[in-house]
Amino acid sequence: MNNKVQLITYIDRLSADGIRGLTKLFAGPLAGVFGGAHLLPFYDAFDGADAGFDPRDHTAIDPRLGTWNDLAALGKCIELMADLIVNHISSESPQFKDYSQHGASSPYASMFLTYDKVFPHGATEAELLRIYRPRPGLPFTHAKLDCGQEKLLWTTFTPQQIDIDVTHPQSKAYLDSILARFHNAGIRAIRMDAVGYAIKKAGTSCFMIDDTFDFITELTERAHALGIEVLVEVHSYFKRQVEIARKVDWVYDFALPPLILHTLYSADVTALMRWLAVRPGNAINVLDTHDGIGIIDVGADETGNPGLLQPSQIDSLVETIHARSHGESLQATGAAANNLDLYQVNCTYFDALGKDEALYLIARALQLFIPGIPQIYYMGLLGGTNDMALLARSRIGRDINRHYYSEQEVASALRRPMVKKLIELIRLRNSHPAFNGKCAIESDAAHALSIRWETEADAITLRVDLTAPKASIEYTSQPAHTRTIVLISPEQ
Repeated sequence: MNNKVQLITYIDRLSADGIRGLTKLFAGPLAGVFGGAHLLPFYDAFDGADAGFDPRDHTAIDPRLGTWNDLAALGKCIELMADLIVNHISSESPQFKDYSQHGASSPYASMFLTYDKVFPHGATEAELLRIYRPRPGLPFTHAKLDCGQEKLLWTTFTPQQIDIDVTHPQSKAYLDSILARFHNAGIRAIRMDAVGYAIKKAGTSCFMIDDTFDFITELTERAHALGIEVLVEVHSYFKRQVEIARKVDWVYDFALPPLILHTLYSADVTALMRWLAVRPGNAINVLDTHDGIGIIDVGADETGNPGLLQPSQIDSLVETIHARSHGESLQATGAAANNLDLYQVNCTYFDALGKDEALYLIARALQLFIPGIPQIYYMGLLGGTNDMALLARSRIGRDINRHYYSEQEVASALRRPMVKKLIELIRLRNSHPAFNGKCAIESDAAHALSIRWETEADAITLRVDLTAPKASIEYTSQPAHTRTIVLISPEQ
């Protein structure tokens, strides 16, 4: 993965013309802005029960978006990352339909996880309560198969997403077929989606257990053999994230979004500095994604060990998001709007900052300067605001941050001064040689910090003072002299 800023986007929400339309964007107004693009699920079908994370056929591109040849052409324009949905398969997939029709005689029967496969002798109440799930209730769906059999299917996420036994030969062949398809299309990195839940074992939490790491290592080796890097997506306690990072290529820094919000709300860098001192270096830096703003990543663990923020600070953080978004996030979060991920707040990052352009640019500058590979969500790139109309239509909380842009809307957003300044920052992050050197992060007061990158020949420094707020970037350029960009001043 190259050391440049990435874009993360749905194909259909940034381009009405599918993959070819996205290729035009990267060859046109976004030419040279990004070093890579993470394309959220584009498989058949991309608009199922969970916005593409329940594909009917993971090896086929939805024809409404384009073809594998179209994707290969896009891959010649920009480095591509795609999702390998590891944990489950759609109830509409040919494999599950065959199982439903033929039951135990189906060649795919052992591919699917059922309650009795993990608990052949039954489970105690304590064992069931120990299972970790990001959503309320137990991870089982009572299903009557077409053959007449009744089963308790293991469904970590939705009833349409049927968990598979990733250790079974049929499941391994299934995952390998997806990797091969990706390789042939020129995809050079994958995100292992929901891999933390992939291994189920009686008597454990069934989440990121030792066997899970063994599986991640094995699957990573199979990806590496095809020249594909691996990003692991896990929302968890911060110390567990540090441990995970030691065993994988890349991890998300999901603690960064809430910590930067807390820092800007409180004008206090203390909590952020504490995290920056221990966070892994092989991180993908995000502020916003297709999901909500995670809270679990800065909170205490299940045994009460303290998190990066205190409970009172987390409560204040959530309430401030609701207040600054004028209650819009409240309508899309928690028990509202059919939410299943109760540990996330659904809101655009721009709205979470009260549409304050100065604070927003400071947040993005921090994201770009903190060590790691920055990844910017399409809504964040364009300074998108909460789509209350889409939320009202779908009643799905995360849709508040999943606007469908028209070509005209994209062009208009790219003309906004704030967006232009953000793109200028991205280009600087991609091009300045000091970002390939060493980084030093310092704070001489609770309201200020500086991040400096340098090599023997070049240097670049971001300075932030949250009392004003104000921020500036000082950097060397060739021929040898120093330039200063006033990113934000109190007068702006």
